Amino acid sequence: MTTNPPNLRPDLAPAARITDTPRPNQPTIGMVSLGCPKALVDSERILTRLRAEGYGISPDYSGADAVIVNTCGFLDSAKAESLDAIGEALVENGKVIVTGCLGAEPDYIREHHPRIMAVTGPHQYEQVLDAVHKAVPPDPDPFVDLLPAANVQLTPRHYSYLKISEGCNHKCKFCIIPDMRGKLASRPAHAVLREAEKLVDNGVRELLVISQDTSAYGLDRKYDVNPWKDREVRSHITDLARELGQLDAWIRLHYVYPYPHVRELIPLMADAGSNVLPYLDIPFQHAHPDVLKRMARPAAAARTLDEIAAWRATCPDITLRSTFIVGYPGETEAEFQTLLDWMDEAQLDRVGCFQYENVDGARSNDLPDHVPAEVKQDRWERFMEKAQAISEAKLAAKVGQTLQVIVDEIDDEAATCRTTADAPEIDGNLFIDEGYEALKPGDIVSVEVDEAGEYDLWGKLR
Repeated sequence: MTTNPPNLRPDLAPAARITDTPRPNQPTIGMVSLGCPKALVDSERILTRLRAEGYGISPDYSGADAVIVNTCGFLDSAKAESLDAIGEALVENGKVIVTGCLGAEPDYIREHHPRIMAVTGPHQYEQVLDAVHKAVPPDPDPFVDLLPAANVQLTPRHYSYLKISEGCNHKCKFCIIPDMRGKLASRPAHAVLREAEKLVDNGVRELLVISQDTSAYGLDRKYDVNPWKDREVRSHITDLARELGQLDAWIRLHYVYPYPHVRELIPLMADAGSNVLPYLDIPFQHAHPDVLKRMARPAAAARTLDEIAAWRATCPDITLRSTFIVGYPGETEAEFQTLLDWMDEAQLDRVGCFQYENVDGARSNDLPDHVPAEVKQDRWERFMEKAQAISEAKLAAKVGQTLQVIVDEIDDEAATCRTTADAPEIDGNLFIDEGYEALKPGDIVSVEVDEAGEYDLWGKLR
């Protein structure tokens, strides 16, 4: 039982959980998966292919014949973390294959670690497999392996990420994701729905819909129409969410840019017959129009407040989560104060915050008037103090309410659960510390809230 720290990085996926036990003498590959949930899905796809070819999957370096490190390159600190993980894998194992976002910079990686066996970029699954085959030839057992593979899940069995597109068409100055992962490339609606249905049939109780820009889903496909069962479905986020909401699982939407058509999703969240949760994860990044302009993002903070009010009018129970950057180049004290004032008005439920960092290749590096580190730290602390106060007040208002929760984990102290307002790892928890012994992960139960903290709740079964 652990409560969430207030400075949890909002870009990270949960730690990968590998539970396979390789058979004797089976060629075995270890996996280190860093970065965001989108990278975790890439890791799952790579491991699913490898397991179908007869490879075992190892949770550590020592038990593996080679190690894949799926890297992150979003921030310079994330790049350093990736380089450290590669170095550790080289020391502990020696045979290392690098993939992921940082893999888009092979010369940079080899400059630090020339002994690596291969480097591939993000979602280059075939090249990763080729590198594994070269390093560790497959040796399948025809009586055990080479069967149609169930997907390898690196999350707990009761929830799963569902990636609906790759890439991004935005040109935010602080971000190099389009350079690493390319332009928007949406999956056909029927393929997404087929995967979602299969996951739910296999016991998944919550699907976390992810992409780089979920609102833009299908734009590159010109919102084409796809056959699905006895009907047709557009490759459009509204149509997709409506169909997903008919599955027997919670549907949680992440990385939703506040385009006008997002308002069409809100009635689904208010509909008791739909399983689309009243939860939106929207990367606002800042509130001052001049800062947003320097970021090359839409500068419509005032209209955003109007949109938020309209969403809440349609769906009063909606939970809004967002991430922000403080200390962006040129940010003045007055601009930062505008952000704090905006937070007072917006009253967002869940908030994460980054201190701005230069990223090699980002256009924001060349902007004038970079903010000193001590000022960034001070603003981050003041921002988080504001966010914490809002969170604490909102959670206190839930005391006495009965909420639906999903059980994540059971230990000797309590059942760790989440409400519909909480995504795994990045939001809060609800703890049941009495009468929880019969519960199991994936159960969805009703709980009466009897205590609230800064980020977490406590309650009893109803």
